[in-house]
Amino acid sequence: MIKGLVCAPFTAFDGSGNVDLGKVAEQARFYKNNGVSGVFACGTTGEGSSLTMSEKKALFGEWAKQRDGGFAVIGFLGGTSVGDCVDLALYAQEVGLDAVAMTAPYYQRPATVKDLALTIAQVASAVPQMPFYFYHIPVLTKVSFPMIRLLEEVDGLVPNFAGIKYTDENMMDYQLCLEYKNRKYNIMWGRDEMLLEALSIGADAFIGSTYGYMAPLYQAITKAFEAGDIKKAASLQFEAVRLITLLDKYGSGTGKGFMKAAGLDLGPCRRPLVTLDGERYDAFLQELPSTIFEEFKNRF
Repeated sequence: MIKGLVCAPFTAFDGSGNVDLGKVAEQARFYKNNGVSGVFACGTTGEGSSLTMSEKKALFGEWAKQRDGGFAVIGFLGGTSVGDCVDLALYAQEVGLDAVAMTAPYYQRPATVKDLALTIAQVASAVPQMPFYFYHIPVLTKVSFPMIRLLEEVDGLVPNFAGIKYTDENMMDYQLCLEYKNRKYNIMWGRDEMLLEALSIGADAFIGSTYGYMAPLYQAITKAFEAGDIKKAASLQFEAVRLITLLDKYGSGTGKGFMKAAGLDLGPCRRPLVTLDGERYDAFLQELPSTIFEEFKNRF
């Protein structure tokens, strides 16, 4: 099972809006130097829904080259087209990724948990030897079945089902999933702003975008928690929350703004996202000194 902090990496674009594959190795080195366990490539943070099939395959290929020393790469397949997901899963297997994941179809949505499980089974069966994850993010997909019900449906139906990227605030459902059949599945917490809360009920695997530029902060939270210093852990988690609020304040391109401030410029965003630049980026930079970003940011 994959443990520790897994980064949801941004996809780098050049000035013309094309995928900049040359940045992948630099990103991987940046993450590895800061103790990140792996990446969840082409997901929400990576603007996966705005990428073409050929772009996703090219990124899968580049990320596959970064698999060394236990650094894991999970490839996100999408969710609206079963055929595309199968095609990408087969390609992920071909280039040697560690695992693949899909989300719930979010246009023509599954009516029941069983329908969702059967959709997962159809894609997962194309790569039966490859660990398969479900990406639960109901705020975007609007598919909000309890994940414990999904586990009950896929258990036995999908032999290569590995776990869930759980990006929701339902701590009760999350804990039920975490402890299901003596922690059979890898249930990876997906809300960076609630990492301490997840630690408190036994989480040991996390996927998030802010680990790409603030991994040392979350490692400090974990260290304080494991040492029994809950007051310090809570104080550090509060500082993480303060930084995360800037993502809401400055909009969709702020994550790449944080990356640039940490020393890695990954270019603009694709529409409908808005690039943080000009006066807005300058205003963002003026706020950073009031936080602990400089102390805990990722470093080369």
